[in-house]
Amino acid sequence: MVLRLWHIIITSFCFSSFALAQEMAKNTVQVSQDSAGSKTVFEGVEQKILISDLAIQIEATQAVNDLYNFKYAEAEKQFRWIKQKYQWHPLPYFLLGLSEWWKIMPQQESEQYDATFTAYMDTAVVKGKKLFKENPEYKIEAAFFLAAAYAFKGRLLSERRSWRKAATAGKNSLKYLNVSKGHEELSPELLFGDALYNYYSVWIPDNYPMLKPILWFFPKGDKELGIAQLTEVANFAFYTRTEAQLFLMRILYNENTDRARALQVSKYLTETYPDNSYFHRYYVQMMYSTGRPEAEKLAEKMLQRVEADQIGYHARTGKYATFFIAEFSRWRAAHDRAKEFYLKTLAYGEEEEGEGSGYYLYAAMHLAKYAHKAGNNEDLKKYKDLVYDNAKKKHPARKQLKDYLKKNKKIKKNKS
Repeated sequence: MVLRLWHIIITSFCFSSFALAQEMAKNTVQVSQDSAGSKTVFEGVEQKILISDLAIQIEATQAVNDLYNFKYAEAEKQFRWIKQKYQWHPLPYFLLGLSEWWKIMPQQESEQYDATFTAYMDTAVVKGKKLFKENPEYKIEAAFFLAAAYAFKGRLLSERRSWRKAATAGKNSLKYLNVSKGHEELSPELLFGDALYNYYSVWIPDNYPMLKPILWFFPKGDKELGIAQLTEVANFAFYTRTEAQLFLMRILYNENTDRARALQVSKYLTETYPDNSYFHRYYVQMMYSTGRPEAEKLAEKMLQRVEADQIGYHARTGKYATFFIAEFSRWRAAHDRAKEFYLKTLAYGEEEEGEGSGYYLYAAMHLAKYAHKAGNNEDLKKYKDLVYDNAKKKHPARKQLKDYLKKNKKIKKNKS
């Protein structure tokens, strides 16, 4: 819970506080009109923005699609080509860092890609600072990339529980957000941060009242506006579109505001990027939680990819897949099959050192129940101990097993 909360804080305030930047930059930004439309002038200098360049977007389209479809080599080849043309700009280094980030996402406990990810984001910072200081016409865009690079670093540091370094990254991110005005007329990309800020600045104090003091110095958000803005970014942005869709899906589903729509977004992401294990896993999880039987076939496909060692399909995905298969098997009374896949859930959970995860604990709980029904004292003790040793006292799996054993005293409990 603490880790999840830090992710929310880092993401929403470090990468997403464009609302604050808007307030602080109002007196230094003016918009002039001419025959070409609106032009943004910052500190007396007309601003250019590379991320809105249609030619670059066309060049990057396939690479971005490859990135989210876990075809990293193809994506990075194109990003490096963009880097050759725009070595002076943080964009290609940020994209290369984003590619490393999505190598981390499916198996976040692994630190295999941390160093490369950090190196690319650090380079984006170096290029961004040089652009910020020496090229006034790119100042707003440079500030955007500096804020984004520091924020992604903060997200990884929070994942690694380096709270002090994560806070420093967040502070640096906000420093540059205070320069960027975040006007969406420059690019819909800039609306992404404002959207997340509007949503989470309300969500955080509603769900974690002890954190209200953090928000005292920030403008008041608007959850409904945040969802509307995320929808706009998801529809019209280029570089941040998929990230916006991911956040929109999570918010609509986890907060139970529109689960049908969340499922639609999840299905779209899975079908658009069929080799993305993170999207695949999330979609199957949502299908399972709504009791849709087709989730079992999707879980079997996930497991096949894990067993084939496909890129992005690791032990965590295997744990999810086997648990879903076991659950559907149990629901239709195919108990031998259910036990087989609950055992595989435990094996994958131990491989990823995730014995404290919910799926691991529920798998152990069901195996303990099966052992109880079969009159197998040895297995009952084994799986009961797995639950009791790894679950907190108030965990639902622990409570359910305790209540079950209390109600069904067919086998005496081992006292050892």
